[in-house]
Amino acid sequence: MQYGEQAQNALDRLDQSLAGLMNLIKRGKNQEAIQYMENGDLKEKFEELQNMITISSTGKMGARGIQNTGTF
Repeated sequence: MQYGEQAQNALDRLDQSLAGLMNLIKRGKNQEAIQYMENGDLKEKFEELQNMITISSTGKMGARGIQNTGTF
């Protein structure tokens, strides 16, 4: 799967989690909303996306974790 597709899927999952947070807030369940943000699904989805971005920006690493050497 390409990085763009993976990133879009992660963004979609984060968007769904944000909708869940909005639902909790609308129902006045503020303590549950805080828990959802700090330890729940929203935190997990955000960390997933953050990890993808971090990995993609750490450099040009090959499949085995070694840097691509390019042409000799």
